[in-house]
Amino acid sequence: MTIKAIRGRQPDAVIQFSVFTANRMGRLHDLIALLASKSVHVLAMTVSDMTDTAIIRLVVDDPQSARSLLQDHGFAFAECQLLVVEIDSATQLPDLLAAFLEAEVNINYMYCFIPHPQGKSILAVNMEDNEVGERVLTRHSFRVLRQSDISR
Repeated sequence: MTIKAIRGRQPDAVIQFSVFTANRMGRLHDLIALLASKSVHVLAMTVSDMTDTAIIRLVVDDPQSARSLLQDHGFAFAECQLLVVEIDSATQLPDLLAAFLEAEVNINYMYCFIPHPQGKSILAVNMEDNEVGERVLTRHSFRVLRQSDISR
């Protein structure tokens, strides 16, 4: 009897920090300045604001340092793993979304990275099942990135 192993996500999946903070002037600046003071570079970011609070979602090049800084400076935060995919251009976006539709996985949200190495765009995707999403993207010849691909 042959047993076939299914390859799971690599241990260095891309980490997203969701920072929960008061929605007040200067708070985003304070957070980014704190990270920059220790040479932690923000690679992707999105901000969701409500009346009194905000959620700042970040991907950084040094998650360990970011985690320590957030803890040491009293920022409330949560972490999760993201599926991060490289696409050649915006023209590939319909193909990417078609692949997710084929796999019948729900996308919770997505946002773009700031750097565009070698003319390629990078998308951060939060979805209900990263493993299924990664398998379908790999099957459709998309490059899925790891933390080590985007870190220093």
